[in-house]
Amino acid sequence: MTEVQASVGLKDLVYAVLVSDDKTGVAYDVVKPAAPAISANINRGSSATPIYADDRVVAVTTSTGVTTIEIGITHLPKQVQAEWLGHEIINGILVRKKTDKAPYLALGFRSETSDGSYKYVWLYKGKFQAPSMEHGTKGESPEPKTPTISGTFIERNYDEASDIDVHDTDTDIPEGVIAKWFTEVIDPTELTTP
Repeated sequence: MTEVQASVGLKDLVYAVLVSDDKTGVAYDVVKPAAPAISANINRGSSATPIYADDRVVAVTTSTGVTTIEIGITHLPKQVQAEWLGHEIINGILVRKKTDKAPYLALGFRSETSDGSYKYVWLYKGKFQAPSMEHGTKGESPEPKTPTISGTFIERNYDEASDIDVHDTDTDIPEGVIAKWFTEVIDPTELTTP
């Protein structure tokens, strides 16, 4: 019987800007650290539609939609905001314009599970929206306010893959995959099995 492994942690949030994605291949820029993560809520958009005949349900069709993620972070450095949202940094100042265009990027992280091991995740192609941020006056008991940023992820044109995940206790993954998880966007088609 398999032990239940609940998520108890989140760390090492990284990203890589998507450089190209077509039927001939996919390429990413270098993997960079994002920000200390507080939470990551992933919602895989899918739907199920019943098919009726003879006054009853005779089948169910399913479809997969977009994946949305909402990330709570301690702060979002201006360099990360500039890359994620298409802003510009001028003389050390983050400048936002209505005409800014967010690029596609990949997002990776790991989540500790209740047995002390880790689940590793890469989302391959998505865009983020401007983060929400709350500010408040300081009272007798400080109440920290942290930003939240939302993203929408889709499948790649190259291979129609949307994301991957693996657990570091899995015994059938190629050697070295976990070791390079945060230095490159892992592509399972380029891996060799042990």
